[in-house]
Amino acid sequence: MSVDLTLLPDGGMSWLDASGPESHIVLSTRIRLARNLQGRPFTLRASQTELMSVLDDVRAAAQETPVLRDAVLYRIDELESFDRLLLHERHLISKELGGLANPAVGPRFGTGLLTTGVLGAMINEEDHLRLQTLESGFALESAFPAIERLDTDLGARLPVAFHPEFGYLTACPTNAGTGLRASVLIHLPGLVLTKEIGKVLQGLSQIGLTFRGLYGEGSEVIGNFFQLSNQTTLGKSEEALVDHLSQMVSQVLEYEQQAREILQREAPTVIEDKVWRAYGRLRYARILSFEETMNLASGVRLGVGLNLISEVSVYTLNKLLIFTQPAHLAYRHGRPLSDSERRTERARYVRDLLEADADRMAR
Repeated sequence: MSVDLTLLPDGGMSWLDASGPESHIVLSTRIRLARNLQGRPFTLRASQTELMSVLDDVRAAAQETPVLRDAVLYRIDELESFDRLLLHERHLISKELGGLANPAVGPRFGTGLLTTGVLGAMINEEDHLRLQTLESGFALESAFPAIERLDTDLGARLPVAFHPEFGYLTACPTNAGTGLRASVLIHLPGLVLTKEIGKVLQGLSQIGLTFRGLYGEGSEVIGNFFQLSNQTTLGKSEEALVDHLSQMVSQVLEYEQQAREILQREAPTVIEDKVWRAYGRLRYARILSFEETMNLASGVRLGVGLNLISEVSVYTLNKLLIFTQPAHLAYRHGRPLSDSERRTERARYVRDLLEADADRMAR
């Protein structure tokens, strides 16, 4: 394994620390802006020479910006598959940039990740640039100005493709206009248990929002985590899109709180039994799949949110989402693990983490 994560503050994982607003329910906020350089072919039609030219120009421009002057550049096309998977599991790169959707082909030549750990850019993914920021909690109010400043700073040094009618030009027409995708990763067990989640998600789809799983487009919903994001990018300003998402997520948060109150009022013993059973299985299991870990951690997280469990922190539960995945387990051991080894090591990691947390909380 060759990727050096020590170059990043907190290894690029500060968004896990549960320091942001509403972090007991909202894990993270992400905003991405799709941009392409003026006069250059889109990445799918670009030659290797043209892709390298884009990479070099972005790197040079970034060094002149206050935010990315000290950013780390990872050449994605030069990393081993497990290193690329590790960055994907940390939510730092997309599956497409990492060449993970088709491992036999691998990543596109000239692909890179330029990042400070919180703010940065994926280079030569579907578009030349995918500017991105990832923050803890429900943080649209701070995330949007940060990505807007980066867009302005780089745009002053790199002319981008823009049309007066269609806005920013992108490889996929669905991203044209603002090129903005804003999303929050939110935990909604209350709505799932009260069977109201379908109604809420259907309502969101009717007002221009969509939902996905833990890793965005194409990923499944596990552990009652939903990634809510804007569906349209054309016809509204960036500010309007972010404000609309903020209002709707605030409404979903209110629905989730109401659902939790109903559960506590109408089935307190059932809920208490559910969350403690989940904690007990996590604390003492010897074999765990990732899906089982996420589902059990969801129950424990609900218990923490309802003040039924004090032995574990939200930060620890956040860590389970990432550090129990295949590449992270392999990273800890310095080698790839078989499926049976992963299940055993995952259970051991969870036990050790929960035991350390319980001891710390008891002091």
